[in-house]
Amino acid sequence: MPGLPFRGRRTPDAGAPTEDEIRAHVAGAASAAAAEVEPVPAVVADRTAAAFFDVDNTMMMGASLFWFARGLASRKYLNSRAIARFAWQQAKFRVAGNESAGDMHTIRETALAFVAGREVSEIVDAGEEIYDELMADRIWSGTRNLAQQHLDAGQRVWLVTATPVELARIIAHRLGLTGALGTVAEVVEGRYTGRLVGELMHGEAKAEAVRALAEREDLDLSRCTAYSDSANDLPMLTLTGTAVAVNPDTELRAVARSRDWTIRDFRTGRKAARIGVPTVAAAALTGGAVGGALAFRRRRLL
Repeated sequence: MPGLPFRGRRTPDAGAPTEDEIRAHVAGAASAAAAEVEPVPAVVADRTAAAFFDVDNTMMMGASLFWFARGLASRKYLNSRAIARFAWQQAKFRVAGNESAGDMHTIRETALAFVAGREVSEIVDAGEEIYDELMADRIWSGTRNLAQQHLDAGQRVWLVTATPVELARIIAHRLGLTGALGTVAEVVEGRYTGRLVGELMHGEAKAEAVRALAEREDLDLSRCTAYSDSANDLPMLTLTGTAVAVNPDTELRAVARSRDWTIRDFRTGRKAARIGVPTVAAAALTGGAVGGALAFRRRRLL
């Protein structure tokens, strides 16, 4: 990794990049390299503008990785205790906002345990089924319509998410989008090793991935648009010329208002009132597949 050129946003006197910054850069570069790119749309193509959408709570209700894990549990890939542990970590992850290195390490290791030793083709096939079973009905139609507006304008649209890139591609393809930038897991001889390439696609890593993809595709970031629900995605939101807060958490809503960004909230009633609530926690507390395992954890985070 030391030999990699570092393109992150640093001041001249900031010194050498930190280990976390290097990991974010490696993760972003790997995600951009793994991104499938379909031909530019035939409709009066706008080749230098694009849109980037976060997934969890932005494009989809709840956390895609949680629903994926739940689907894997129903197929006996992992047990309810593992799902409970993951759901609890994800709830903490979204509530805290600023995650410690220890939290990120734990989340990373738990996520990798889902696929370690499995064939990539096996996980992809399961992902296709799980999308139909648990995710398709959780897509926010309002956010999907925003993406379609960019496609209709001849622009390309990518998802940018911490979920595994293989699952991110499935979601993108099912929605008719251009492709996805997701977390890249190491693969050897067609099987996952249980290690990541760099880091989870989170925070600065998302910005690094978008930056690398823009360089590869000759995109003008000042003409691009980013969408997210979370202040954790500020590095990506501030990278593009236009930022839109979708179903924003409390911190992002405040930032969006201060910077006069567009805010789109597709939640209604009680959901809209509880800004910043990690819907993955609600899913964990009500999910039938893990209800027994979580019975002893019924502390309300909401």
